Amino acid sequence: MLIDAHQHFWNLADRTGHWPPAALAAIYRDFGPADLRPELQRCEVAGTVLVQSLPTIADTHYLLEIAQRSPFVLGVVGWVDLLAADAPAQIAALARHPKLKGLRPMLQDIADTDWITHPALDPALHAMQTHGLVFDALVLPRHLPALQAMAQRHSSLSIVIDHAAKPEIALARVEPWRAHMEMLASLPQVHCKLFGLLTEAGAHPTAQALGPYVDHVLKVFGMRRLMWGSDWPVLELAADYPGWLAMARALCRAHPGMDDAGMAAIFGGNTRRLYRLD
Repeated sequence: MLIDAHQHFWNLADRTGHWPPAALAAIYRDFGPADLRPELQRCEVAGTVLVQSLPTIADTHYLLEIAQRSPFVLGVVGWVDLLAADAPAQIAALARHPKLKGLRPMLQDIADTDWITHPALDPALHAMQTHGLVFDALVLPRHLPALQAMAQRHSSLSIVIDHAAKPEIALARVEPWRAHMEMLASLPQVHCKLFGLLTEAGAHPTAQALGPYVDHVLKVFGMRRLMWGSDWPVLELAADYPGWLAMARALCRAHPGMDDAGMAAIFGGNTRRLYRLD
């Protein structure tokens, strides 16, 4: 069963002062289930994980409402202010919704690179563990050492690295991203999402440019802790939905030792298992 591990919906009216800017005409509009459904049908995608893109509780409730009326949305990754005094209570309340599967602080937008290591976050992170929620890590390469430190302190917290940590593909730069990803992959509760690479490739979003990065995450995370996603509609800045799916499949299939079971895991099975999708 093909599952998209990462996609978004949004209303521009809710996003004043937030990304995307009007200059990104391809995605500067509202996106909802009716926009994505034809792509899913065309590509035979059975379901998706809907991920937050605004740091507000209101956005999380909006996504959960969409999930409630959209059968193809199998799970939601929302947002909570993890430093709030009542964060554990907020997490407990949200976790009562059967489609709330994870939380994602927007680490890439936080100036403090080491924010995720602060002890003040511990009550919220413990609450996530208690309720079986996944920590989606929206990080850049500079955050990876801090993410590793956090993961080592919270070894029972399931973590998934979004965008494969946005390696600097446009600059053909692999270090220190490669070394840090290998260290994180040594921690068994850390997973990685394979999406968003095309939009990091600059003017040359090709399979050739992405190859070394895909090969590395496959090598260090293996076939059981890597999962494919689209990052739709952000994907529209670099490719269409079927094109990215075909490219990702080809890149994974070319990896040494890849078999049908590995492909099935990356393109659905791992997502279903990590997020405990129904």
